[in-house]
Amino acid sequence: MSSRIPLGIRQCNRLLAAPIYSSNEAPSQARLFSTSQVHYERHDCKVLVVGGGSGGCAMAAKLSSHLGKDKVIVLEPEDRHYYQPMFTLIGGGMKRLEQSYKTMAEVLPKKAKWVKEKAMEFDPDNNTVCTSGGDTIKYDFLLIATGLQLKYEKIPGLAEALEVPNGKVCSIYSPKYAEGVYDVLRRTTGGNLIFTFPDSPVKCPGAPQKIVYIVEHYFRKLGKRDKVNITYNTALPVLFGVKHYADALWPICKKRNITVNTRRNLVEVRHAEDIAVFEDLENPGQLCEEKYSLLHAVPPMSAPDELTKCRKLMNTAGFVDVNNSTLQHVRYSNVFAIGDSSGTPNSKTAAAAAAQSPVVFRNMIAAMEGKPLTEVYDGYASCPLVTGYSTCILAEFDYSLTPLETFPVAQNKERYSMFIMKKDFMPLLYWKLMLPGHWNGPGLMRKLFGVFKPNKK
Repeated sequence: MSSRIPLGIRQCNRLLAAPIYSSNEAPSQARLFSTSQVHYERHDCKVLVVGGGSGGCAMAAKLSSHLGKDKVIVLEPEDRHYYQPMFTLIGGGMKRLEQSYKTMAEVLPKKAKWVKEKAMEFDPDNNTVCTSGGDTIKYDFLLIATGLQLKYEKIPGLAEALEVPNGKVCSIYSPKYAEGVYDVLRRTTGGNLIFTFPDSPVKCPGAPQKIVYIVEHYFRKLGKRDKVNITYNTALPVLFGVKHYADALWPICKKRNITVNTRRNLVEVRHAEDIAVFEDLENPGQLCEEKYSLLHAVPPMSAPDELTKCRKLMNTAGFVDVNNSTLQHVRYSNVFAIGDSSGTPNSKTAAAAAAQSPVVFRNMIAAMEGKPLTEVYDGYASCPLVTGYSTCILAEFDYSLTPLETFPVAQNKERYSMFIMKKDFMPLLYWKLMLPGHWNGPGLMRKLFGVFKPNKK
């Protein structure tokens, strides 16, 4: 439902400071439009979903199927929806960028209304969101699914280095740069190869080291492994947050002669000199310079600025302040969050969003009906740790960082079967089941496979 709001009484936009002219006309020749003729939309909906990523699409599908046509609005400015877990494989030359996306029109549910604009201002006290086009969206319930923004500009010199033609700096984290990783890799003939993990939360926290293993395997396959030194500098105090899998990854690094430096954070890139500057987080202010032939940089990340401006919605860490179990906002009972922008302390992965989706859906419906919220999210996340061109360790765990594995085999071992599942099966599951709202994570599979697992005493 929508209605026109005259400029003089609309809620979101500031008055235009200059006259409005028709395009391609000089002011002296232009046809001046009266501002009284400019109108902006006001939309009303049962549920507003802000963000058309993994969680937003899945939830829009579930909610619009339950509530009916045009009861759900999805606010999303992008034309393309990317399957971002594929970016690591693209960086290793195993997939192409065009295989990683579909148009937003293809993946958003037909029963939902798509407003192709960006959320600019959140006003949870009045149940409204203002858009980049000047519209106001009034909602009964709000689902925040904005994901994270990449902040390459926060590291001096990094954004500029990524734009250098035939340069040596690359990053799998953006569709703008993902294909360029393999180009840099093929141009590299020797020297120091440096990979980073930033001092901030990131989406898919296993990806920064997946590309390390892929690149190491690439040079082994070429018979040129002895020509390169490979270093992984991570701001974290550990190689991987779940000890069960970290204990399997450390021997891989040792066997493959990958140097791992913890608590080392990239703070500057001087691409003209091929130098990366790192800070020792154990000794703040202590810097070291490292020369590189290839630098793979992971940018700092945060919730979108437009969202963090609304402090009433955010926790002190800068993420949406929701209950860890119900995913309902701690102050606004008609606000929920899903995915990477949520303040829940789980690993930020697509698998986590899938596991959150039935919890958010059922709890939102319960809230609409005035019933208690009974569904609980246990923090499940999954990270298929690709360790080369044919192997993968499938990490699955919960809030407590306890393994929560699906299959009746030891998942802390490198397996070809897990690699094929990651490379070929998971993209199909994502497009065909998760985005249409039919995939709720592997919980049911885990129960079925449980009969084949040995009993632990």
